[in-house]
Amino acid sequence: MRKAKAKKRILPPDAKFNDVMVTRFVNNLMWAGKKTIAFDIFYGALDMVEAKTQERGIDVWKKALNNVMPAVETKARRVGGANFQIPVEVSADRKIQLGMKWMVTYTRRRSEKTMAQRLANEIIAASKGEGASVKKKDDTHKMAEANKAFSHFRAN
Repeated sequence: MRKAKAKKRILPPDAKFNDVMVTRFVNNLMWAGKKTIAFDIFYGALDMVEAKTQERGIDVWKKALNNVMPAVETKARRVGGANFQIPVEVSADRKIQLGMKWMVTYTRRRSEKTMAQRLANEIIAASKGEGASVKKKDDTHKMAEANKAFSHFRAN
């Protein structure tokens, strides 16, 4: 390594639920530094989720996030002139990051009118084990399973 590893920043918990994970998700959701708007979108989406499912919105969101987080992924590794996709287990921190990133990405691709509606519907779909973000996780797992034969190339 050339430089020292960057220090992990400590995020403040959000005001409504006092949860650091919410702040982390809102930071992923945020566009052009508009954090207040991102919080409004998130809280609005959770209110819609509560109205549709009759459950606490934060609980449904956490369940959805758990359904989206991958356990394994593939990393490209060059061995003897050929590139192999090698399955590796995902660290806890990266698992959360990938889940949040996929959820936000596929929320943005939805066709509902407002971002809060898109996010609410993606959260509901993901909590049921459906939706594009869960499909992304399943595809990632299938890719790792298909390349299990190359796992002996994994760097130690």
